[in-house]
Amino acid sequence: MTTGYILIAAILILGGVIATVGDRIGTRVGKARLSLFNLRPKKTAVLVTIFTGGLISASTLGILFAADEGLRKGVFELEDIQTDLRQKREQLKTAETQKSQVENELNQARIAQAKAQQDLQVINQYLQAANTKQLQTQAQLNRTISQQAQTQTQLQRTQGQLGQVVTQYQKAIAELQSVYNQRKQLQAAVELLKTERQRLYAEAKKAIDEAKTAIVKRDRELANRQEVIEARDQKIAQLDQLIQKRNLEVAAREQVIATRESRLKELEAQQEQLELEVARLEKYYQSYRDLRLGKLALVRGQVLSAGVIRVTQPGAARQAVVQLLQEANRNANLELSEPGGNIANVELLRVTQDRIDQLSKQIGDGQEYVVRIFSAGNYVRGEKQIEFFTDTARNQLVFSGGAVLATTTTDSKTMTSYQLQQRLELLISASQFRARNAGIVENVQVDGTFLRFVTQLRQYNQPLEIKAIAAEDTYTAGPLRVKLVAIVNGKIIFST
Repeated sequence: MTTGYILIAAILILGGVIATVGDRIGTRVGKARLSLFNLRPKKTAVLVTIFTGGLISASTLGILFAADEGLRKGVFELEDIQTDLRQKREQLKTAETQKSQVENELNQARIAQAKAQQDLQVINQYLQAANTKQLQTQAQLNRTISQQAQTQTQLQRTQGQLGQVVTQYQKAIAELQSVYNQRKQLQAAVELLKTERQRLYAEAKKAIDEAKTAIVKRDRELANRQEVIEARDQKIAQLDQLIQKRNLEVAAREQVIATRESRLKELEAQQEQLELEVARLEKYYQSYRDLRLGKLALVRGQVLSAGVIRVTQPGAARQAVVQLLQEANRNANLELSEPGGNIANVELLRVTQDRIDQLSKQIGDGQEYVVRIFSAGNYVRGEKQIEFFTDTARNQLVFSGGAVLATTTTDSKTMTSYQLQQRLELLISASQFRARNAGIVENVQVDGTFLRFVTQLRQYNQPLEIKAIAAEDTYTAGPLRVKLVAIVNGKIIFST
């Protein structure tokens, strides 16, 4: 009993010491922000705590197994004991079966003995009858000596019958002796079986008692172990809840950090976009200031001249290019001259023979081309020299009549007139964007009356699908004429 108390006290003290050391190590690891196996510091501290908990369990089991041989055997030899117990139970069942067989054989022997006794009684009755008959015969013989000759035959027959009876009597005696011997043998066998049964019963009872004692002892040990395990399970459950709670807190903090990092990246991207927008606005502001002051005359990308050219004769390409450049120069002089002043005719475009030859080669294959000359920058009135660039594209069919350029939806119930107009302007801008991507530089022209279409949209109190379609076949030279149509369930309700 004292040893058990000492063992429990030692386990408690050892567990407390190891838990304290593990906590100190985990705290230092957490404060030092150490990392094992490329884990985070918090997860490293949790790993150290788990390792110390496992060490507590291992030391507790080691002390229990080293101090209590019964517990060690109960844990590691329980299956062998249960197997031995099952074998003893099977042997007991076999002994009981053999006992039942012996009892059945004994009952059969007793039945045979009773039958033999009944046969013996019948023989005794026959013998008594024969003796009585012999006495009567002898009396009759004494009385009838004179009749001996007449009754000699009858006497001989009677003596023959008596011989048969004697023979039967001797045979019955022999059978009775045999039955008696068998009875003695069966009684001896029964006694032997009773002795063997008592011995087997004693051994089985002893084995059962030992097994019951062992089972009770094991049950008590298992109950104690179950209590210890339940206590540890409760402690582990509490620790799991605490760890889960901390994991949720860590996950929440990580999510907040991730959200902040994502927001920071978005803000950085917005900052970059704003910086680009500021730079672009500064350029636009410079152009706007020049325009406000009345000085900006040409903007970057403005068309100075354009034409559709098809060369059918040698040398015509160069002549056509020179005419386009001269027209662009005249338009540039017109734009850069002071208002109210005389329009000068100076060479503003920096034209070289190489550029003329290169452009002439591009359009000299007999195909129909659209040639445009654009301003390469923003220029104010009074400029003496400007840069330009050219664009050459085959004049081919870009949009067939009825081709859908852009699509949007409107609902006059939920949208104001301004919102409807903005939605339509956005639709036209999308058509313009698609036209420019296809190579058409001219602005989009809306076919029909735009304001009347907006009025019809306001009056139609139902969601509509608005499509911008090409009003006619449109080539690269343009312009693109757009027709706006309102559609409900695939049917055109009204259009521009």
